Amino acid sequence: MTPWDWGALALFFVSWLGYGLLLPVLAGKGHFLNDDMLAVRQAWMNQMAVRELRLVDSQLMGHSINSASFFASANLLLIAAVAGVLFGGEAALRGVASVGADIGGAQTASLELLEAKLGLVTLCLARGLLDFIWAIRQMNYTLALIGATPESETSSLDRAAYAAATGAVLNPAMVAFNSGVRAYYFALAATAWLFGPLWLALGAAAAFSLLLWRQKGSPAARAISRAREMLDESQ
Repeated sequence: MTPWDWGALALFFVSWLGYGLLLPVLAGKGHFLNDDMLAVRQAWMNQMAVRELRLVDSQLMGHSINSASFFASANLLLIAAVAGVLFGGEAALRGVASVGADIGGAQTASLELLEAKLGLVTLCLARGLLDFIWAIRQMNYTLALIGATPESETSSLDRAAYAAATGAVLNPAMVAFNSGVRAYYFALAATAWLFGPLWLALGAAAAFSLLLWRQKGSPAARAISRAREMLDESQ
């Protein structure tokens, strides 16, 4: 690999693996979307613990599990597709290399470098798959906790503490889900490496910038921030 490849690869891993650490710093003052959603989901669990009927809560959790299962299934298909090229022999690899050269204008890469590029895409997808699997398991744990919540107000259960404990399972589940979705962004950026190191660097920077904007500057982020403030004021 050339120094440009190593530099672009370093930027990619800093953007991908360092996103969670850099987000609170780059988001600046105030809330960002992930932080607000932690509070919103905890408020949801607080209401769940005092509700008499929890049909809506179980339906919402079922929807979340279905969403994570869909993404996990899509990951498996994408991994199979990339692995089919990666292990499909020299002809398959050369076909991908020629496409990258035609579109990106880059020189045809060696088979070893091409395998590394496809391996990076597979790594992103595999990490996302593991995140989705862990998210599904934690969501199922949360669903069990919701089902185990006593309905009788005469129960000696400390509902505030129970809601906090349930939220401590739900929030990591959704963090894992978000991490799995984020892997799609960086898998797409990794695919850009097929066209050259400059495309990889631009793809990583674009994915990171887009994710950061959605956390802080998007209309959804601003609306959820206002909703969190209203929830905080009502408690």
